[in-house]
Amino acid sequence: MLKSPTNEPHRIQQLGLLSEWGYDSIKCLSSPKTFKNIQLKDTMPDDKNSLKNRKIQDRALLKTAKHVLKVESDAVASLANRLGKDFPKVVHALNDGKGRLIITGMGKSGLIGQKIAATMSSVGLPAVYMHAAEAIHGDLGLISQNDIIIALSNSGETEEIIRLLPTLKRLNCTLIAMTGNLKSTLASRSDFVLDVGVKKEAGGNGLLPTSSTTATMAMGDALVIAYLELHGFKNEVFALNHPGGSLGRRMLTTIGDLMHIGKQVPIVHENSDVSAIISEMTQKRLGVTLVADKKKQLKGIITDGDLRRMIEQKKDISKIRARDLSNNFPKWLEKDNLATKAVQLMEEYSITSLVVSANGKKIDGIIHLHDLLKAGII
Repeated sequence: MLKSPTNEPHRIQQLGLLSEWGYDSIKCLSSPKTFKNIQLKDTMPDDKNSLKNRKIQDRALLKTAKHVLKVESDAVASLANRLGKDFPKVVHALNDGKGRLIITGMGKSGLIGQKIAATMSSVGLPAVYMHAAEAIHGDLGLISQNDIIIALSNSGETEEIIRLLPTLKRLNCTLIAMTGNLKSTLASRSDFVLDVGVKKEAGGNGLLPTSSTTATMAMGDALVIAYLELHGFKNEVFALNHPGGSLGRRMLTTIGDLMHIGKQVPIVHENSDVSAIISEMTQKRLGVTLVADKKKQLKGIITDGDLRRMIEQKKDISKIRARDLSNNFPKWLEKDNLATKAVQLMEEYSITSLVVSANGKKIDGIIHLHDLLKAGII
């Protein structure tokens, strides 16, 4: 047992302080000279020493972070050189599969499996995660004949997964292993094997799953992107699976979802005077009003800019009617068009409102730039 060089109890207390403030207490114990040369004041947490040791700690932390990122990036990069003939076969199996796609794992591998399943589902490749331990206690009922199973196990010897193998074989499932041990039980009993082995973990004395989980997740991403190359990526499918995201809103929201209808639509008769036009614009607060004939067919549109220009020209407004001010060729779109189409048309013609109509005559509604902004389309 190592002892304090002086056998003085207060020296033991000093060792704790030495360790706290950045000194190597083991070296101090093994070297009496080093221990004696360190004065008690050197271990006291004065502001100067505190700042100095904090800087030392910060440099060490940054060094550690850079080491972790380097080790993990090297682990991912090494996968590219070990992609074998099984990889394209797996991609084709995913594309051609008739059954369900089920991903299973335990521990950290299980968590990575959940992420891979979620990514696959988001691009239109439905996948579910099955906890391996739950599977052997009843959840195996999730699996049917001809399903595709992707099993994640760095060691390839995870007990819960190995116990699933006889049942999977009996159900004629296609088994895909993602493992770091090509000589493992899992690898030897799988139809296809994807090598996700790493030289070393990034820390934790090689015990903490770091590089191995990063490599497994990267392989899952590679499968998804390769599948999209084969199957074809469609924005519409992605949007359908992400209705709450900005892409989903842009890809799914139609003009009909946002337009003003009924009494919300500003409309004046083509014979209306300026007072009626201003009143309608003020009440509906869209900065425009549509102009219609007695059959309520669209004849044109008047903007607040048209009114300003009329006033600037100092015309006799008592004789002016809606038909005199209106633009007789208003821009319009059908309500089934995506809202993004309305944005494009507004940008092209530098306008803020569009008539919603099936044929340019019957008025279905109106949509304003502010409606698109509120919906997050822009």
